[in-house]
Amino acid sequence: MKAVICEGYGAPEVLKIQDLPKPIPKSDEVLIRIKATCVNSGDVRVRGLAVTGLMKFAMLMAIGFSKPRKPILGTVLSGIIEEVGSKVNEFSVGDNVMAITGFSFGTYAEYICINKNKSIIAMPSNANYAEAASIIFGGSTSYYFLKKARLDESPKKILIFGAAGSVGVAAIEIAKYYKADVVAVASSSGLELAKTLGARQALDYTKSEHKACTEKFDVVFDAVGKTKKTDFSNLLNPNGLYLTVGGWDVADETVVQLKFLKKLFEEGIMHAVIDKTFPLEKIVDAHRYVDTGRKKGNVVITI
Repeated sequence: MKAVICEGYGAPEVLKIQDLPKPIPKSDEVLIRIKATCVNSGDVRVRGLAVTGLMKFAMLMAIGFSKPRKPILGTVLSGIIEEVGSKVNEFSVGDNVMAITGFSFGTYAEYICINKNKSIIAMPSNANYAEAASIIFGGSTSYYFLKKARLDESPKKILIFGAAGSVGVAAIEIAKYYKADVVAVASSSGLELAKTLGARQALDYTKSEHKACTEKFDVVFDAVGKTKKTDFSNLLNPNGLYLTVGGWDVADETVVQLKFLKKLFEEGIMHAVIDKTFPLEKIVDAHRYVDTGRKKGNVVITI
């Protein structure tokens, strides 16, 4: 099978396509023919080791010092089950599925084996492979952090910073599902997208419009991890909560999250926001594009 190997930490050129043996599923695993995956902020952060201080040491400890111990990166997928292990009754050959692998990585490849008890479910019935793959990373990350904000318990007023990226666009729609009052902060090119997805107002951070905002918010969610709480001290209510994807708190991956995203997509509440699509052979170009920080929503890799 063709797979993308990360030969070390650095620029996108550390990613090389190689031919590897097709994996064989264990008795409790399924073999998936991957049809689509995505390049997200987490992928480029790992590839480029784009963290600082103690977080860099922690990442090196977790994934490998000179290069990733698991060299096939990528964390989300959609595809078709081609083989099931002898102890697998939950899935059948031919099932269309989506999954998230977290620090197990492995989705930049034509095939992957996944344990039946991991974060894998049937795709939304109304989604194609690109759409199914694109809702996973941003959706699961947003679900994790917005649950911490208890948006599901009572309507709140929320400011979403970085609202045009894969996490940001999902956060807008999930927050709206929870009946939150959403104000988005994005670059000028992402303002219309944020409003289309349901933000009441979209502020241009390139013009520092959020710094001039006089509203108060129950929650500020930094969906790109480039701020600190003090940046929003004038915007948070006295008991307001600041959340960021850039800290020590890392979203987990669960079947509950995937089922939630599937439900919202099938009901037309969540949408697949796809900026660009690249074939697997253009993985370096895809990473270069994500590195620019200009992507809107998701960058999909077709396999």
